[in-house]
Parts: sequence; C-alpha cells; structure tokens
Amino acid sequence: MAGKPPTGDPVQDAPDVTAPQHAAAGLPAIAHTLRIAQQQMGVRRTALTLLKVNQKDGFDCPGCAWPEPDKRHAAEFCENGAKAVAEEATLRRVTPAFFAAHPVAQLADRSGYWLGQQGRLTEPMYLAEGAEHYEPVSWERAFDIVAEELTALTSPDEAVFYTSGRTSNEAAFLYQLFAREYGTNNLPDCSNMCHESSGSALTETIGIGKGSVLLEDLHKADLIIVAGQNPGTNHPRMLSALEKAKTGGARIITVNPLPEAGLERFKNPQNARGLAGGGTALTDLFLQIRLGGDQALFRLLNKLVLDTDGAVDTDFVREHTHGFEEFARAARAADWDETLRATGLPREDIEAALRMVLASRRTVVCWAMGLTQHKHAVPTIKEVVNFLLLRGNIGRPGAGVCPVRGHSNVQGDRTMGIFERPAPAFLDALEKEFGFAPPREHGLDVVRAIRALRDGAAKVFFAMGGNFVAATPDTDVTEAAIRRARLTVHVSTKLNRSHVITGARALILPTLGRTERDRQASGDQFVTVEDSMGMVHASRGRLEPAGPRLLSEPAIVCRLARRVLGDGSKTPWEAFERDYAAIRDRIARVIPGFEDFNTRVAEPGGFTLPHAPRDSRRFPTTTGKANFTAAAVEYPRVPEGRLLLQTLRSHDQYNTTIYGLDDRYRGIKNGRRVVLLHPDDARDLDLADGAYADLVSEWTDGSERRAPGFRVVHYPTARGCAAAYYPETNVLVPLDHTADTSNTPASKSVVIRIERPHDAPAQDPSPGNR
Repeated sequence: MAGKPPTGDPVQDAPDVTAPQHAAAGLPAIAHTLRIAQQQMGVRRTALTLLKVNQKDGFDCPGCAWPEPDKRHAAEFCENGAKAVAEEATLRRVTPAFFAAHPVAQLADRSGYWLGQQGRLTEPMYLAEGAEHYEPVSWERAFDIVAEELTALTSPDEAVFYTSGRTSNEAAFLYQLFAREYGTNNLPDCSNMCHESSGSALTETIGIGKGSVLLEDLHKADLIIVAGQNPGTNHPRMLSALEKAKTGGARIITVNPLPEAGLERFKNPQNARGLAGGGTALTDLFLQIRLGGDQALFRLLNKLVLDTDGAVDTDFVREHTHGFEEFARAARAADWDETLRATGLPREDIEAALRMVLASRRTVVCWAMGLTQHKHAVPTIKEVVNFLLLRGNIGRPGAGVCPVRGHSNVQGDRTMGIFERPAPAFLDALEKEFGFAPPREHGLDVVRAIRALRDGAAKVFFAMGGNFVAATPDTDVTEAAIRRARLTVHVSTKLNRSHVITGARALILPTLGRTERDRQASGDQFVTVEDSMGMVHASRGRLEPAGPRLLSEPAIVCRLARRVLGDGSKTPWEAFERDYAAIRDRIARVIPGFEDFNTRVAEPGGFTLPHAPRDSRRFPTTTGKANFTAAAVEYPRVPEGRLLLQTLRSHDQYNTTIYGLDDRYRGIKNGRRVVLLHPDDARDLDLADGAYADLVSEWTDGSERRAPGFRVVHYPTARGCAAAYYPETNVLVPLDHTADTSNTPASKSVVIRIERPHDAPAQDPSPGNR
C-alpha cells in the first residue's frame, strides 16, 4: 500500500535545513508568536484575545492541557498556544462561495495545511449523495438528515460517535448522554490514540487512570524524569514549571531518542534572564535511549534499587502495595547486557541515573506518547509505576506519576463518560438520574470503529471536533473505510482533511470556538474543562462569533437529541441548551468529585478533583493496594539494514493542525516530508544528507506500506532510529499494529527500510541546505 501525498500546494518536499537549536523560546518565540497572530487576527484582535488566554476570567487555551499556576502572568500562554488561538480567532472565513468554487475531489487533493489556512467555517454545509460540491443547508434540514440515517439503522451500534479532546465538559457529558440514550457505547475518542496506554496501566496499578501529581508537586520535586516527551513543542508552558523546579534545587533526567531544544535550555520570555540572558539549562542527564527501550531501562533501575541497602521504602511497600515478591524476582533477573542492547545506552549513563535516583526522596516521572505508542506501552508504564512504588513516590508531596495529556480537555472528556467501556457504576448513575436503561455492552474504540466502517458493520460516523482521517493510522485503509459510510458528520470550527474524505452523504456543522461568546436564552454561558492534573475551571469566550449561524457544541447536541429521540426522551434537552448550569447540576449528581459543581467552579481558578492515591494513599484497585507487576521485558528487534521509525510533530504543528511549514528548533524550514537519520546510519545506508527516498514499513505478515518522497536529514538521533512527521507517515502504520491491552496505534516503533528511487540519484545538497 502506498500513501499519495496531496498535491496542488506550494512545494513542501524541498526544505531548507540548518543545524538544530539548543535552546527554546526567548525573543524568537515572541517574534514568531506576534507575526502569526497578526497575520491571522490583526493587531487589535491579537491584543484583545491573547491577554484573555488562560486567565481566571478568560478562556482556556484550545491547545494543550497543561495546568495554569494560581498566580498568573499577564501573558499566560506559549508560542504554540498563541498559534492555536490565532487559528481559531482568525479573520479568514470559509463561506458557501468557497465550496461552490472548489469541488470536493479538488479539495481532497490539497494538503491539510492548505485546508486549515482557509479560515473559519460559517454555515452548515451538505454534500448530497453523488454531488461534487458541498452546498449550504439549514440547521433544521441538517438535523433531519442525521435523524434519517440514524433511525434507518438496523441497530444503534451501527453508528459511531467520535470525540476530540477540545470538547468542553458540558458538551461531552451531553454527547455521551445522547449516544447512550440512542442506544450505543460506540464512543471512541482521541484518548484511544494517545494516553489510553497510560489509563490502562494506571488503572490496574494504582486504581485510577490519571496522574497523581499537581503542579506544585513538580515545584517541590528533588528529581524529575521526563521520558518520551518534547515539552518545548507539545506543551511549552511545562518548561516554566521545570525552570521553577530547577530554581528550587530539582535535577532533571531526560529520556528520549532525540535531543530536544526545550529540555536543553529554556529562555523564559516572561523574565529578563530568558529574554536577554542565557536562560536556564534544564537537563542534568540526557539518556539518549533507543526507541522502545524504556521498559528495559526502568526494569534495570528497579533491580539496582533493590540491590542497594536501604533504598527501598519498606514501610510503604508493606502497608500500601501488593505483588512485591513476584515483581522483585523478575526485577532481580534483569540483565545488564540485554538492557544495554535494548536501550543503546552506555553503562556509565545508567549508573549516573541511579545515583540521581538514590539521592532523591521526591521523584516525579513525566511521560507522553514516546512511551504510550509502542506495542509494549502498557507494561512499560507499569514498570514506571514499579519504579515509583519502590521508594514510596506515590502519595508523597513532590512525587508521583505525571502522564502529560495533549489536547485541552481530553482528560475531562473521559471523566464526563466519553469511553467505549464505561464502568457499571457510571451507567447505574446515568440510569438513576435520567430514567433510561443505558446499553451495557462495550462499544468500539478508534481502531475497532475503523474496522467496523471498513467491514460495513458501521454506517454512520459522527465526529464532535477533531480530524479523524488525519489522526488515525493506516491512512489508505481509514479513508476507504470512511468512504463506505452512509453518512459522515463533523462538528468543526475549521476545514480539515476529514471534511473532504466523506461517506455517501456528508455534513459539516460549524460551531463556536473557545474564544467566542456563547449566548443562549438565559444569557451568556461559560463551559468548563479539566486539565492534565485534574483541575476543573471555567472558560469564557469574549469574541463575537465568526458568523451568525454558528451554534455551540451543547446546542448542537441538544437539538440533534430532540430531533432523533423525539418525545420519548425524558431528558430536558431544551433546558440544557438554554442554561448550561442545568447541565452542571446533573453532572454533579452523576459523577463523583463534581458535587456542588456550579458553586465550586465559580471560584477563580476552579477546583481540584479528588485522587485517592495522591490524597490519602488509598488505592481503589481490585486488591485494595497499589499493585506491583512483573511483565516480561520487551523491546523492538530490527533486522540488519533496517531502522526503527517514530512519528512526531513539528514545532509548527499541534496534533493534526499544521500552523506552518517550519520546525525551528530542529532546523527544518519550509517543508514537512523529511526523515531524520543519525549520520552514521545514513552513511551505512549510502544516504547522503539531502537525498530523497521512500520510507517503506515492513511487517511480519509480509505486507509493506510506502510513504514516498522524503528528504534525508542527517540528525543527532539515537543510532538505529529514524523520525518523521505525522500525519504524513500515518500511512506506514497498519491498523492492527497496536499496543497490547490499550489498542493504541503503535506509531513510535515502526520497522522501515529506506529506498532511494532507482531513477533519482543521490543528491548532494548545496551548503545552504545542509
């Protein structure tokens, strides 16, 4: 199978390449932020909007889920957060005239970057069966079309209701309520593709699938281990927290195949040292690990801790844990030679890490998709939990597990019930509160939903936000699956690739963004979000909506529910649309931790959700204690002449949203089809810096997938490893290549060979492109 890159855009496969940078933020970040913001919003709108981002009386950034400190800077946003705001608050508009001028087939040949740059959607649009163009449609007719298709299904389980992480708590609660009252648990979401492995591992080991630290815990830590994560691009405000921790005496170990500028040095644009000085060096020890070697590293560290007299917190282990003896037997069997082979690390680096671990009383481990998107992701994260449990580093101030969630409110959506495998207690609470019997059979996650669409078992696909086609693996298979649907519906703020890969019929329903004022019958409304550390707070948009025909997400769900469920529903959908406080009152009665929701969220900064392991060292697991585990150590084996590929984001990117064609910190400009290779690996493969080649993934069943036309960039990544941007490389990841237990696409460990086309000789780049 081969993924054809979209055409018709300015050239994107001939980037300029310079040396990577070794510091993040500073004056260049400010300059880039202001330039992008003014291009999209203009000068006055930029000032009015950015000064309200992440403020207690403002709106939550639609980018990442990093928490805000209690005391906030006037500019409480980062470069990439400002880009996210600018893309939403842009003055550019996509009107019906745009769709009249561009047939869907032509739009499908454009890149995601080009589509996103066209601006905000303003009208509901409908693509009729057999039509070539989207045409404007009334909201009433749009809801009728959805109802026609949903009521015609043989079973509610033939519908799929997908959710993106940017959806508010109120909208997410209503959305899952509608889906379950309709009759299905088919509620896949973006968590299935990112931190599902974290949730699976943490639920089994500590009893709750969320991190156990608050922001102040990072500030109090003695040691912070950042594994499989690039905060400088993906959640830049984390760098401020790491800087504060360093000021307080913390040390930082970075575990990553790629050196990342933000973790090397941070030039904080909020202070003089960051603007005019040298900034703050963050990483004390860089462990440049081979892809997929993290479980082996933590297993060996656990063995070394066990072998050190007095290193184990025996009181904590005895009182609060289960399964220690079996774990200890497995850990003591860890082998130095195998670990060095799995990790690619020198022995002295692991010994240096051990000394830092033993010197720390309060340790936090942070991770992101560099750990969660491997086939053995769940046992890897369980091994991280073992590591923390050994020295009592859960339920202690300044210590704990810190999975850093990506999209704003992705964690809140799950808390609100967006989950294909809901807990019986949650369904019991829904039934008691709303008077209907919700379905009990588990639904479809993302990968299983694609299979169902592919096989004709699902016929309607409804997406609340996101860019499903670009976010998912196995691009050719996913696009073919979507095209088999009877109807595809996307609730969106901006145009993306999922709008141009459609079912037989398709709807685009334009919605308000976080930045915009939400007026309903009872007056101006606010929504709430939950950040990556379990803090819940209000978000109030201030801008006038991008168009008069936009509806809020809660309003869309309420009107759709009334149309589909009819008079048989006892749920007060009209009241919910009129006043979101009524939604929060019901959330308070259904979901533990949200008692007295409306009163508590009115407090500036909101409130913290309970977390039993953090708050009282209680572990709501099947054993009633924190569980040590003893999984076999796994790591990828790569044949001779092959490399291990990880997919990643550029700095001008957030998830599938492409803000620009540069990756400033990595030295890539005006291009995205690049593959980063260690110079020694490239020389072994006879690939000059600047050569163009195809990436071909190889699988044990003999199948292959090809992504053509990538520029080779010699780069200081770990030996034997390669890196390239998604979604361009999603085509290389088969639908069935997923993490055990969590079923998350394993996009961080893909065996590839690199083929230079026979008719294209190796290119010797000019000095200006090196």
